[in-house]
Amino acid sequence: MNTIEQLDELQKKAIHTPELKKRFLASKKAEDPLGEFCLICQQEGYDIYPMDIIQAGDEFYATMKRSTNGGGENSPVLTCEDDAYELFFAGLETDN
Repeated sequence: MNTIEQLDELQKKAIHTPELKKRFLASKKAEDPLGEFCLICQQEGYDIYPMDIIQAGDEFYATMKRSTNGGGENSPVLTCEDDAYELFFAGLETDN
């Protein structure tokens, strides 16, 4: 399972587990939010580290960019589509 799939699975788990959702949302206020986020992921059994999240976002963005207009220099800018971390929280925060 790749990092994006793991994050999707964790997001679904957090949506249905109020305490886990609360822990993830609280991690955003930590001194090292991404590090704290990854620690929670690891405690939940997912081997996710900060560079995994960064790389997953970059790979996802590159794939999307290649799929638009052949991926050339004139491809549209895809705002925030390279941030798997923020997309994870967007899904949690809109599920109220």
